[in-house]
Amino acid sequence: MNRRESLKALGLIAAGSAVVAGACKDDKNAKKSAANTSEKLPGVQDFEHERNTKLQEEIFFNEHEMATITVLSDIIIPKDEISGSASEAGVPAFIEFMVKDIPSYKTPMRGGLKWLDIQSQKRYSNTFIKCKKEEQLALIDMIAYPAKAEANMSQGVNFFILMRDLTSSGFYTSEIGVKDIGYVGNVPGVWNGVPADVLKSHGFDPEKFFG
Repeated sequence: MNRRESLKALGLIAAGSAVVAGACKDDKNAKKSAANTSEKLPGVQDFEHERNTKLQEEIFFNEHEMATITVLSDIIIPKDEISGSASEAGVPAFIEFMVKDIPSYKTPMRGGLKWLDIQSQKRYSNTFIKCKKEEQLALIDMIAYPAKAEANMSQGVNFFILMRDLTSSGFYTSEIGVKDIGYVGNVPGVWNGVPADVLKSHGFDPEKFFG
C-alpha cells in the first residue's frame, strides 16, 4: 500500500522511529522559523499581516502536545519514496498556527490530545508518544474509521477527523506536498514546428521544412 492509498485509508502507517526523539526539537525550530518570518506576503493587507505575525509569535501547544501532533501527522502522511513526511513539510507548525487562527479548534485539539494519552495510559500504561509503534496504530485503528468505531470512542473519532483534515491541508499546501502531487504550475509552451506526420498528411515534404 503506497502513501496515497494509506491516506485514503486514514493513514494507518507507522511513523519513523526517530520522530518521537526529535519531535520537540524539530517543532521548536519550525515555530522559531515561522515566528521569524516577517516578510509580508503578496495580496495580504497590513492588518492581516500584523495579525498573522502576532499569531506566529504566540504559543498554544506545549512541547508534549507538539510531539504528539508530530507523531500523529507522520502516521497520517509518512515519508515515502516520492517525498518527505508531514512533519518534514512543517505540518505541526501549521496546526499550531491554525488553532490560534481559528480558536474553535483549540478545545477539540487539546481535548483530543489529552483523550489520546488517557486511552494510551489505560491500555498500555504510557502516554501515546511513548507507546510502541504497534500500540499507537492499534489505538488509532479504533478511531480512524467512524463507521466501525465503538460509541464510547466518539470523542477520539471526532478528534482524529480534525487532526487528519488539518494534516492533509497543511501537507498539500506546502512545497513538499505540492511537489508530491506533481503540480508544476504554469509552464511556457514549446513550439517545435508542425509534426512531420501532419506535414505528410497534407502533402508536404518534412525534409524541406526540417532539412
